[in-house]
Amino acid sequence: MRAARAVCYNGATNGHFPMPRIHDVTLPLATGMAVYPGDPPFELEAVQDLAGSGYRVSRLVLSTHTGTHVDAPAHFFAAGATVDQLPLEILMGKARVVEVLARERVERSDLEQLDLRDDLRVLLKTRMSGQMLKPGCHEDHVYLTGDAAAYLAQAGIKLVGFDYLSVDRSGSAEFPAHNALLGAGVVVVEGLDLSEVDPGEYDMACLPLRVAGGDGAPARVVLRSRG
Repeated sequence: MRAARAVCYNGATNGHFPMPRIHDVTLPLATGMAVYPGDPPFELEAVQDLAGSGYRVSRLVLSTHTGTHVDAPAHFFAAGATVDQLPLEILMGKARVVEVLARERVERSDLEQLDLRDDLRVLLKTRMSGQMLKPGCHEDHVYLTGDAAAYLAQAGIKLVGFDYLSVDRSGSAEFPAHNALLGAGVVVVEGLDLSEVDPGEYDMACLPLRVAGGDGAPARVVLRSRG
């Protein structure tokens, strides 16, 4: 599976100003990619080919939470907003990438020291960044504790990005992080590849498929340097 690479323009604009660096932090959708246990594996099946009809058409099989994807509140709450109802004002704008070095789980104390009071969108970079480019699911992935997730919601964060399939511990039956975030109306973006992104501030565009009534949807997520 090919890694998502930063697209870097080092040339000048009109001979004066370098163009901003663009990071595509979206996982490529490919056969054999890691999916959440119990979700259907990703499939790309040709239904028309050039030899037979002169054009190509393919059928996709995937869940609404495949690869880089957005969790809407409706993922856990019957009355929660669906993915097509999420405001673009939250999905686009300044985002802060922060690196958390926790080996097992992200605690409230890990986040308190980052001073997130002025941020609306926070993307958490952990040791898992880049791991989803490899096949198989890592049951020992880093996760958010319920208290850490509650802190993000209490701090006024409106969008939380994470670099693995789930913000909750593998095998969790209570899903405390999802409940704390989505219950507060926080948009969750999972499956980011932040492996080539340095901590700092970026302009973010996160555009999930506009699935009517959807509990979530795959998304293309791009970061642009601000300096």
